[in-house]
Amino acid sequence: MQTSPAHAAHHDDREIETLEDFDATVSARGTLAGYRVQGVDLTDRTRELLTTDTAQAVFLGCPMREDAAAKVRADGALVFPPVPHLPFEPYRGHLYTPDELFASLEKGYEETPDALAYAWFQRTKADGDIFASMLRAVHDDSVSDALDELLRGAGVVGVMGGHAMARGTRAYAGAARLGRELSRAGFTVATGGGPGAMEAANLGAYAAPYDEAMLDEACRLLAKSPSFTPSITEWARAAFEVRTRWPKGNHSLGIPTWFYGHEPPNAFASHIAKYFANATREDGLLARSNAGVVFLPGAAGTVQEIFDNATPNYYQSRGEPTPMVLVDRAHWTERLPAWPLLQSLARERSMESRIALVDRIEQAPEALKRLGG
Repeated sequence: MQTSPAHAAHHDDREIETLEDFDATVSARGTLAGYRVQGVDLTDRTRELLTTDTAQAVFLGCPMREDAAAKVRADGALVFPPVPHLPFEPYRGHLYTPDELFASLEKGYEETPDALAYAWFQRTKADGDIFASMLRAVHDDSVSDALDELLRGAGVVGVMGGHAMARGTRAYAGAARLGRELSRAGFTVATGGGPGAMEAANLGAYAAPYDEAMLDEACRLLAKSPSFTPSITEWARAAFEVRTRWPKGNHSLGIPTWFYGHEPPNAFASHIAKYFANATREDGLLARSNAGVVFLPGAAGTVQEIFDNATPNYYQSRGEPTPMVLVDRAHWTERLPAWPLLQSLARERSMESRIALVDRIEQAPEALKRLGG
């Protein structure tokens, strides 16, 4: 089975994102000159900071003692101090995990870092504070940087679909089997990171190392809380119950947004790239799905994603067109006839051989393989 993309991450050699990285760099190189230290607590590294050259280094949100901060500034380093009383870390070096976003779930979803970040977003969005909008932008840029490091060299298949697909339905089980098959084939499954079809595909990837019975049983357990309404707390607890019973799931990626604050992230994506700006998130998700995208039945959001994805394929602005597979003929030709328009756009262009419409979700992996050449 493909190793987690996290283990393949080779970030910019000048970036230090953990205390281990910091110690290794100081002992091996003997200098921090020109390095970027991102969100690392350096309060217990005063001696190292006082005795190591930090010329032209940049410290992003790293707590340190006053004498250490004065010395590195005197060396000519830039120090961006931590921002107090924020419910998130704007200079974070890594993507989120479900455990991090749902910490304190036992007290109710409202107490989790995910909910607190959304509440902060709502407050600051309303008053148009330039400082708050800058912090959101810095945070989203840090998330994109961490995402690129994670996915270097990975083959990513995006699975798009609506949040309305309820647990316990045949459609949900089908989306989970799709995620499982893609994960077993060595792809990194990427979704919009929310409930419904997105959760199902992340669950399927999580279930990849286990047998058929595990996925059936997991779907049965989850069906007790079919939707994130009325209670996000109950909905999320059911997911953590599944993860506790089967703790060794495979990795996958969720890319959600606080812009849709009513929609919590799902707990089955091992890595969560959560953004404040929805446009950055949408484009980032599709741009990184380098091995193709599967579109399950959805409404306005999924229609938007089809054409957000079709445009760079049409102009080849990201290079060769990537495969696009639409699932459910009746949905995409009658209810929301996106397929005829996509076909017309693709006619006589190189993307024409990279699009497919299939009747059933089970046919999607084969279609992807065929289109991917």
